[in-house]
Amino acid sequence: MGETESILNVNDNAFVIEILESNIPALVDFWASWCGPCQAIAPVVEELAREYAGRVKVAKINVEENPQTPGQYGVRGIPTLILFKNGQVFDQVVGVVPKDKLRQMLERALGNS
Repeated sequence: MGETESILNVNDNAFVIEILESNIPALVDFWASWCGPCQAIAPVVEELAREYAGRVKVAKINVEENPQTPGQYGVRGIPTLILFKNGQVFDQVVGVVPKDKLRQMLERALGNS
């Protein structure tokens, strides 16, 4: 189960630089190792990371190791996927959702819908 190189693993310290200061939209997957639904959505997130490489930054943050960032964004349940654009929350979804729903969210952020 290797992580793909297209997904960035961020921590609380790197969050501002990697996500908030990103010049392209950034989709962040808030997850934990014990979370079954997080494991279920991981392959979908990896596919989107490959599809949108260079257009959308895709990152994962482990909520157990990095409690500060999820707290800051009111993440209560996981998986939570938050899409940031220009340093602001653009959209978010909680739980396992179909890939098409995530794709539509990314397309909106890219101004394609």
